[in-house]
Order: sequence, then structure tokens, then C-alpha cells
Amino acid sequence: MGKTYERIDGRLRSFIEAQPVFFTATAPLAGEGTVNLSPKGLTGCFAVLDEHTVAYLDFAGSNAETIAHLRENGRITLMWCAFQGPPNIVRVHGRGEPVFRDDPRFPELLTHFPDIDPAAHGLRAVIVVSAELVRDTCGYAVPFMAYEGDRDLHGKRFAREDDASLDAYFTKKEYIASSIDGLPGLPLPLPPSTV
Repeated sequence: MGKTYERIDGRLRSFIEAQPVFFTATAPLAGEGTVNLSPKGLTGCFAVLDEHTVAYLDFAGSNAETIAHLRENGRITLMWCAFQGPPNIVRVHGRGEPVFRDDPRFPELLTHFPDIDPAAHGLRAVIVVSAELVRDTCGYAVPFMAYEGDRDLHGKRFAREDDASLDAYFTKKEYIASSIDGLPGLPLPLPPSTV
């Protein structure tokens, strides 16, 4: 039923790159802290960097729980489910790091996402994940669902913003600069983009 993989390649890589949605899970170190689970799914926002490293784009939103948890402890799990075709679930357990817009690595990381205009979605960071454990499981109970296409609302909403207005948006949100549990979140003021 389940199998552990040494690397992300071949059939496994093809499967995760073909999925239109994936999920991220993080948590603070504190036992009473808030666990975070987020869906991600804009075509072109995920990339396999090498056999042990993946990355995805972190866009503007109403909170920054994943960033806060990664800054505190780095733990993250990514999960993909087959909603069409043969059943399958793949999880990548690892250590993640938010690479912010003013980081010297940021421009090179963006080259892995050629189909995404970073300005159109209020890009905050690239999340880079080093895989420590890669497993798949059966997915027999995951329902069939049809993918109809990406929503265009996020791009339309944040394409109207520039660095100054994005910074103002983030500053007024309760859980951007710090998490629900008070951990440091997105560094503000928003660093200017290096691209």
C-alpha cells in the first residue's frame, strides 16, 4: 500500500507536478499552538528544484501562518491527492524556509516558475522545502473530482497593488506580521522586490 522513496523523480515527480492543487501543513513548537493547513493551487506556482528539494510561491493573503511556523521551526508537510485517475496520495515531509523578496537567492528561484508573473499576485516569498521523508499511500477514499481551471480572482485582486499598497494591506491585517500564536510572520515593511 504505502511506499517510501529515496528521491523525487520519475513517476513520483510526474504525479506531483501534474496535480492542480496541493496542501501544506505546519505547526508551532508550542503544544497548544495552532496547526495550520493551507491549500495551494495556481498553475505554475510549484516546482521540483532537484531530487530532494521542492519550492512554491507564497502569495498575498490574509495571514502568514506558514511563514511564521517555518521561521520558528522549519517543519512542513506537503500533500498531493489524485482526484482523477488511479488513487494516490503523496506526502513530502521536510524542512522549509521562506526566501523573501530581498534575499539574493530570490531572483534565481523565480526562474523555476516561468509561467507566473510575480507582480500579478502580490508575491511575498518563495517557500523552499528540503525533503526528509517522501511517502505515498493508497488514496482509496479520496473522491473523484473534476478540475475545471484556475480562478482568476486572486490575480485580479492583487494585480492592482504595488509595493507601497501591498505593504499597507499587510500592515492592517491582524495575522501577517505575527501569527495567531504571536510568532514573527512576514517581515514588514515589505521588502522591495529584487526583480
